[in-house]
Amino acid sequence: MPKKARTPQLPLRLDAAAPDLASGWCSGRSLPYLGARISLRLDCDVQEAMLIGDELHLPLPPEATPRQIQDAAESWLRARALRTVAAQLVMAARRLNRPVPALALSFASRGGWLQADERGGLRCHWRLIEQPQEVIAQVVTRAIFALPLAVESLDLFALA
Repeated sequence: MPKKARTPQLPLRLDAAAPDLASGWCSGRSLPYLGARISLRLDCDVQEAMLIGDELHLPLPPEATPRQIQDAAESWLRARALRTVAAQLVMAARRLNRPVPALALSFASRGGWLQADERGGLRCHWRLIEQPQEVIAQVVTRAIFALPLAVESLDLFALA
């Protein structure tokens, strides 16, 4: 019986590296922030990341890797998101005469900007910081309004 000819396999490219998603992170990159755009600047003269005008100065040397730049920028954006949403949460809760729920950041790839968790708190996606302040306020107000009201139960055994 003659051997059947095998179809040749496709050549494997073992030398091909996976694309690096962080490679676009460099000094001068533009990012959305509160409905506007800010640009990244690597600055060894600052001790911590700070926004000066429309530039986010990161305390990194010029030879910083794209991953280091991404980590520093996203860390600053997440901290600002938590602070900004928490402030809006306090104002909206006072305006609606509701208790201020606990707040945590979310890094989920799916879901809304703000979601209630099982303990009555809110989970905020950190990329909400990209939206204008008015949008953040509206999202927070809707989220608080959607939370169930805590009903105070009457204590039947309390002394009157």
